[in-house]
Amino acid sequence: MDVIENTVALQLQKETIERCLRERGCRITKQRRILLDVILDENVSCCKEIYYKASKKDKKIGVATVYRMINLLEDIGAVSRGNLYKIEQAKNVHMNACRIELKDNSVIEVSLERWNQIVQAGLTACGYIDGQEIRRVIPKRV
Repeated sequence: MDVIENTVALQLQKETIERCLRERGCRITKQRRILLDVILDENVSCCKEIYYKASKKDKKIGVATVYRMINLLEDIGAVSRGNLYKIEQAKNVHMNACRIELKDNSVIEVSLERWNQIVQAGLTACGYIDGQEIRRVIPKRV
């Protein structure tokens, strides 16, 4: 993936996360944007490392702010402690693939184009759409 595609992918991830946070009633502050940038742009493995890198950009960011942000990101499903604070969607965007984990622990990987075809066919078969095409899918976290 070239630099431009990578930049666009990261921006889309950031916008999606910000939208999810707004839907939960959160303001998108300068500090939250800095923390998102650190998590998206840098290889971080713990809250202390996020704090260290973010506090270089804004001295007012405290450790508690980092932990609260990580908890918010976990609540919306954007990060998990199991993947060392990497944004969940990052793998899918960079690989242009979707990984589907089944209950028997098997994993299917399909291209995003194929995933859209699967969703289109499923919506048609279930009677939700009739001839329309999917423009985009917007995840809603509860």
